[in-house]
Amino acid sequence: MKHEQNNHDRPQDAQRTVSRSKLVTIGFLLVIAYFLFTEHRAHVIPFLPFLLLAACPLMHLFMHGEHGHGHGDRKDEKPKDLNTKRER
Repeated sequence: MKHEQNNHDRPQDAQRTVSRSKLVTIGFLLVIAYFLFTEHRAHVIPFLPFLLLAACPLMHLFMHGEHGHGHGDRKDEKPKDLNTKRER
């Protein structure tokens, strides 16, 4: 009796294996994160306020350009007229 296993026969099995491996990986990462947090909590918690203070200027530096600052000096745009009707 000869059994050949081919992944092309049942694609659901291959997809199920990938999803199971992702779940196992996420589970291991959660366990590792838990033990890292519980073992190093005394070393990390005193520095959390400083990390919050450091995040403010870093966010300002890296995210300031997203608001459209510095784009007002375009010469190819015509000034917008607020009054569309010309009354004289």
